Amino acid sequence: MTRTLTVATWNINSVRLRQDLLTTLMAKAAPDILCLQETKAPDFLFPSDLGNKLGLPHVLTRGMKGYNGVAVLSRFELQRLETTPDWCGKSDCRHIAANVLIGHQPITIHNFYVPAGGDIPDREANPKYGHKLDFITEAKKHFASCPPYRTILVGDLNIAPLENDVWNHKQLLGVVSHTPAETAGLNEWREQGFTDAIRHFVSQDQKLFTWWSYRNRDWRASNRGRRLDHIWVSRDLEASLSHHDILSEARDWPRGSDHVPVVLTLAI
Repeated sequence: MTRTLTVATWNINSVRLRQDLLTTLMAKAAPDILCLQETKAPDFLFPSDLGNKLGLPHVLTRGMKGYNGVAVLSRFELQRLETTPDWCGKSDCRHIAANVLIGHQPITIHNFYVPAGGDIPDREANPKYGHKLDFITEAKKHFASCPPYRTILVGDLNIAPLENDVWNHKQLLGVVSHTPAETAGLNEWREQGFTDAIRHFVSQDQKLFTWWSYRNRDWRASNRGRRLDHIWVSRDLEASLSHHDILSEARDWPRGSDHVPVVLTLAI
């Protein structure tokens, strides 16, 4: 019997500050699985009743004080994958993975928060940029050695890989998040067995954004966005892709994040 599975990903930019907005997200998209990035809360301070309040009682978190942090909230039981790499040897809470116990075969979910990379696109002048490139290289090698199957990968990957994933391709080629080294690396990572699920629905000749800077007073009028938030599926799930949504209105929610939720539904 075919059923649907809806997955949402959102860089919430502090779960304790914006947890009330998740009720709105649930009303809009009703995801079965919700993946959050930049939770900015150590595990013991993650809101303990949040999953039950949202109807997503199975919760896994990996957080630290003040920075980074990822979480998965699910209607279905989760089994944490404990063998995931310690990316770049930093243990900085940028990845969590689990098997989702749904149907006869579980689906694996990976939730990533890739390093932003600082402002200068030079690994010698800016170690943060070097860290970002090394993170992407390690992820690419990992999935090349462990080809994905029945897998969904989501997160704030902090790279807009295609020309129409930014408001101005030529102007942003020298800006971190759209430099050639980053975009090539991310595309090579995706090619280790994944399909860009959102671009499955939206052709590459169309602009597509999920992030607008807080510096833009009227973000809608300027529309200087970037697509930093992604959902990929392993190629065996490509035929199951049903529909998607990007909740751009979330950019106007009270005290909203500079990212907006991305939602994908599969028929599995």
